[in-house]
Parts: sequence; C-alpha cells; structure tokens
Amino acid sequence: MRMTSDFADLVSSLDLPAKVRLLTGASAFTLAPEPAIGLGEMRFSDGPTGVRGLKFTGGRVVALFPNATLLASAWDEDAAHEVGRLLAEEAMAQQIHVVLGPTINLHRSPLGGRLFEAYSEDPLLTGRLAAAYVRGMQEAGVAACLKHLVANESETERNTMNSVVDEATLRELYLLPFEIAVEEAGAWSIMAAYNNVNGQAATEQRHVNNDIVKGEWGYDGLIMSDWFATKTAAPAANGGLDLVMPGPDGPWGAALVDAVKAGEVDESVIDDHLARLLLLASRVGALGTPREWPAQLPAPSSHVRKEQLTRLAAAGMTVLKNAGDTLPLDRQQTVALIGRHAVETIDMGGGSAQVNPPYQVSALEGLSALLGDKVSVVDGVDVRTRPVPARGGFLTAPSNGQAGIDVTIYDAEGNELERRFCGLAKTMIGMDDDFAGRPASARLAGIVEASGQVELGVLGVGAWSTSASPDFTLAASGNGFGEEVLTPPYRTFVVDSPGSLLFEATVSFEEMGLYGLVGTMASRETVDVIDDAVRAAAAADVAVVVAGLTEEQETESVDKSTLRLPGAQDALIEAVAGAARRTVVVVNAATPVLMPWLPRVDAVLWAGLPGQEGGHAVAAALLGDIEPAGRLVTTFPSADEAAPAWSVTPVDGDLRYDEGTYIGYRGHFAGKAPSPAFWLGHGLGYTTWEYSDVRLVLGDAPSITATVTNTGRRRSREVVQVYLRPVERDQPVRLVGWKAVTVEPGESARVTVHTDRRMWRTWNAEKGEWGRLADGGEFLVARGLGDIRATVS
Repeated sequence: MRMTSDFADLVSSLDLPAKVRLLTGASAFTLAPEPAIGLGEMRFSDGPTGVRGLKFTGGRVVALFPNATLLASAWDEDAAHEVGRLLAEEAMAQQIHVVLGPTINLHRSPLGGRLFEAYSEDPLLTGRLAAAYVRGMQEAGVAACLKHLVANESETERNTMNSVVDEATLRELYLLPFEIAVEEAGAWSIMAAYNNVNGQAATEQRHVNNDIVKGEWGYDGLIMSDWFATKTAAPAANGGLDLVMPGPDGPWGAALVDAVKAGEVDESVIDDHLARLLLLASRVGALGTPREWPAQLPAPSSHVRKEQLTRLAAAGMTVLKNAGDTLPLDRQQTVALIGRHAVETIDMGGGSAQVNPPYQVSALEGLSALLGDKVSVVDGVDVRTRPVPARGGFLTAPSNGQAGIDVTIYDAEGNELERRFCGLAKTMIGMDDDFAGRPASARLAGIVEASGQVELGVLGVGAWSTSASPDFTLAASGNGFGEEVLTPPYRTFVVDSPGSLLFEATVSFEEMGLYGLVGTMASRETVDVIDDAVRAAAAADVAVVVAGLTEEQETESVDKSTLRLPGAQDALIEAVAGAARRTVVVVNAATPVLMPWLPRVDAVLWAGLPGQEGGHAVAAALLGDIEPAGRLVTTFPSADEAAPAWSVTPVDGDLRYDEGTYIGYRGHFAGKAPSPAFWLGHGLGYTTWEYSDVRLVLGDAPSITATVTNTGRRRSREVVQVYLRPVERDQPVRLVGWKAVTVEPGESARVTVHTDRRMWRTWNAEKGEWGRLADGGEFLVARGLGDIRATVS
C-alpha cells in the first residue's frame, strides 16, 4: 500500500507496543506524541456548530455557528465551503488539528434527535455540501472527520442497536454522502458509529470499512471510533478501525498486542493503521517540523464573525408561507413579539454539538435593535419538560459578577483541586481534567438577582446539599449511554427571592459527570400568559410568535416521540391568530414540527437553530435586510406517523430500514405516505418566479436548461431543482441536481443544471455490482416537488 511505503521507515522503527500505544487516544481529545519518529501531539475537537476545543464543557469561548440544517437550507456549496474555512480558523486559533464533523447521516425519520447536526434527507444534497465544507476546512490544513459511518440516523439505544439495511439501500442512500465527500474532497478522516450494521459493530465492519471504503473507494485516510464506541481488540483492528477514542484506556493496548502475538491480528494490519495515522499527522502538520499557527484570527465576538454568522444564518432561513406579502415586515408597524423562544431563543442543539459562545442574541434583542420601541414583548408559555442550567445571566458568579457560576472541586480528603468560573452554569468534572488528585466533591455557587418566586435546582449524579432544600441524592436512570453527561438527573424547588440571593450547592460523586445549577423565574399559569399575549396581539399592527423546540428534543442521545410543539405553544399561536390583525410565526427549530394552526396564520418563517447571532439573523430576515432564501432540506410531514420511515425504536435490538430507498420526499412522492405539509426544496423567498424555455441537453449525465424570470419587486435568489422520475417502478424519484441564481426584479437568467451521474446508478444485489437505470423517465424541474414547473421526457 502506498501509505505504508511512504511511512515504512518510521513505522518499522517502532516496536509493537509502541505502535499500538499510538492507536488509542492519549486523553479525551488528544493523541500521544512519539518524539522518536518526529510525531507531535494531535488535538481533536467536536465541531458541528463550533470548535469547542479540548473541554467537553466549560472550555474557552468560541463562535457558535448556525446548525447544519439551517446552513444546508441555503443549497449553496460556496456557503458550505465558507463555513469549513471559518471553522478551520476557529480550530487554528486553538491549535486544533482535527475537527469532528461534518455529520452526514441522513434524515431518515423526522423523530431523530440528532438530525439538527446533519444536513438533509437527500444523499446528493448532503454529499455535495459536505464535500464543499471539507474542502474549505482542509485547504487550511485542518482535518475534517465525516461522521457517523454508517446507518446512524437515530439515537434510541444507539450504543447497542442494530441497523438492518439491505445492500442497495446502504450503498445508494446512506454511504453515498460519505462516498461523495471522499471522492470530491478527499476527507482526511472518518468516524465509525456506535451502532451495529446488519449484526456487526460499525467499529468492526470489514465489509463497509475495508471492502467498500478502503477497498472500492481507495480511501487513504483514517477511520477512528466514536467516543467509547469500540468494544473489541482483534475484531475492530481487523475490521478496518485505525484509531480508538478516547484514551488513555480502551479495549486495545495490551489486549491488541497479545492478539498480534497470538496470530489473531497480522502485524501488517497494525502497520497500516499506524501509517494512516502518520499520513493524517503529516497532513495537519503534526509530523516532522511542527506547523506554524496563524497569529491573528478573528475573535468569536469580532465584527467580522458577527457579519459572517448573521449572514449565513439569515440566508438559510426559509419562508414557508407568506399570504398577502405579510413579510417582510414594514418598519413603521408596531410588533407584538410573543413566545418563550422570543426571549430565550434556542441557538444550538444538545450534546456534543454544544459550545461556549461569547453570547447568544435573542429574537427580542435582534428585533428591538432595529425597531426600538415599536416592539412590545410577552414571554410565552413554558416549553420545557426538564430544567436546564441557568441562562441569560439569571445566575451570576460570586467571584466576578459575570453570568454563570463558580465551581470549586475537592478530593476525598477535602483538599481543593481547582476553582473555575463556568459561564454556562454547568461544568464537566472528571472527563477531560488534569487534577493532582481524584475529584470527589464540588461546591457550586451563583447569585440570583431577581425578586419574587424563582425556580432553583441542581443537575448531576451524586449526593447533594443545597442552601435552599433538604439533602437528597440524584441517580442516573440507566436508560441511555452517557446519560450522566448528556441528560443528567435533576431536582428543582421554588423559593422566594428578596432581590439578591446566594444559591450554593455541594455534591459528592464517584464517577465523571456533568454538574450545574438551575435558575429561572417560577412558571406562571398558562391561561394568564395566553391572555397577556392576546391583549398585546390585538393592540399591535402585527403579532410575531416565536415558537419551537429545545435541546430536550433536538439533542444527542435522545429521539423525539412526536413532532408536536412542546407545551401549550399551539394553543398560544391559535389564540394570537384569532386576535391579531396579522400573525407571523417564526419556527425556532432545526427539524420538522406540526403546524395545526397553519391555515390561520399569515406567514411562517423557519429559522432553524441560528447560532450566536440568531436574534440579529431573525430580525434581518423578518425585515428583508437579508432575504431568507432558504429551501427545506427535510420534508415536513402533515401529521405524526405520516412519514415513509417513522419509528426509531429498535425491536429486540433491531431497527429495520424496511422502507429501503423511499425515505422523505421519495416515499411521499411514491404514495408510501400521505402528502406532506411541505416538500423538500420548498421555500418562497420574497418574490415570485416564472419558468420558461425548459430544455434537455443529452449526455452521460444530462443537463437541463431553463429561463427563470423574477416577476416580483425585490432582488431575489432562486434555486432551480431537477428531479428524475425513473421508468422503473421499483425506483424512487430522486434529486439529481440544482443550481442557484440571483436575479433583479423584472429580469431573467438562463440557468443550466448539470445532473449528477451517480444518481443513475443502481446496486445489483445478485451480481454484487453497480448497474444503471434504464434510459427514459422524466425530469421534473421544480421549486420543490410541491411546485413542479416543467416536465421533460
């Protein structure tokens, strides 16, 4: 193998234990150096929506980007390339070599809790955006990591479940984004998933990892495990896994050395794994002469980042409905801004995608900055079923008065190990720390600056004592892998605050976990909140209700059970729509939600999870300062269970992908599910369009040309989409290409959409090889499959 020859001398200079030592992480997010061969430390970071750094929580302040579905909704490879480049800058500012992203699993079922990290339900759209992102990142010498290989579209029982997928579906759908990102961008690393695939762990997948990825695709990069995913030594090493994360402990080490000595693993396999690791190190500047990191890069809160992140977020926002040109808003109108998401806008999902941003701008702050006293606000109904660490400065740290809490960590003898300020009112203890002793307890403290009834509480596994309650113990339920970190247990209590109240809590624990303090105003009665909202809506020119999901529903480790908005948000919107002259709903969610109130509101703007500049981006989109020209990347079902693939709950450990290649729009179009509320590709923007002179240009991969005319009054961006409806009855419709163009009002543009040759392939299971669709079929030229503008045979 070429790689082995490139690094043969370095590999052969090490003995077997030294080789194996390098194939497991040295810590949670670093790899061990080996000075004898000029190998320096490599540093990894989670990175779907920001480069968090070497700490799982409470690390340095970094920029919070819009989430993947919002960025993808621009259908813009140039924007994806820019995001990759900006994330590379965020990585270089921290001397990070490898960013763990993009997530390119597909939106199989809309219930998937982690869909907010992934681009789309369509493999071509996902793959091409991922390739652009990877190019942008790796051009700066920072490695991207495609994840999670493969068939990892849901979170329920994710560490033990078995995805049962036929070979054609696996290759045509779920492997295709990885293939495109490898073929077009040469991604330098890939992450193997937690789940099993057809009875074999993803970390042991000889067929996927060795036969397809490294064999058929000729992939020369490195395949690493998801964190704590590797279960075996010899099967994983022989199954194509190159690197076990995290470290320093794991299933390899001495066990893998023994497996080689016992003849279970050939040492040439170890050499190949190490050669791939050294190739990665050479690419990112960790082998030989250490790379020089840029000295001057934009700070997370710089004006440069503010402009970039506002523009990227607003451009992906999608106008789903706009009756009577309600949007953009008239700056002379008075606006009643309503909803909990208006005052606490959700800017990122839960789990490993979370970062520590410099701030998070709410929709209230963003709109008020542009409209001033024309905006009145009504906090909405409760939207959470479990509390979260204090947000928005509700708790301030006694040490410095800043938003957050102080945490002091002790060993079993009561000796102080560390003091830390935690701006997110939570901290990880024991996972990525380097203490002089073993942590055994912690004291958390924050000051409440509010009068009246407040809800205070704690979260984390351990025995608790607080200044506001009797002592108690919190234990994990045992219902999920990593629960102590991703969904820790909690307890809250309502107390009266005189205006300034010190809240202290002490916890004793045995294992690592996430710990934090809860703080918020106590809940009001729903009927009182809705009454306030109705009065405000009736008094204003337009009511803007911001509603959506939270990191309870859109998170790692947990799937949704419904697409309904949590709490009484539907009732709130219905009541406002009945009282307001005009009603706009802003959906602050990354994935589909049900909209029973849709016929009664005038406009709907889908805003995703818009990142640290979220409020500014929402305001810019509502007022038309930046056109929300997004197109949906996921089909929105009209009801629960009204999707081609729905259940995410394994049966006897198996999650069967029985819908095959008919996920999302493919299944709806084939009649395997009712017509959706909104199709993939739907988006209105702020103008209207006419299509004419649509023509087919033949070739190995045909092209479609069309003239598009902006018939509205505003400069706008159109996304011309081309779908293929094959002649074969057992083949679904599929997106084969798209092209975006920006046109002035009254002007026209000639657009050419080059279709992708990979979308003509079909996998022949009997022959074990690729075949090709029959000639014929129809091209559908569309603004989403709900608005087909031309059909070309």
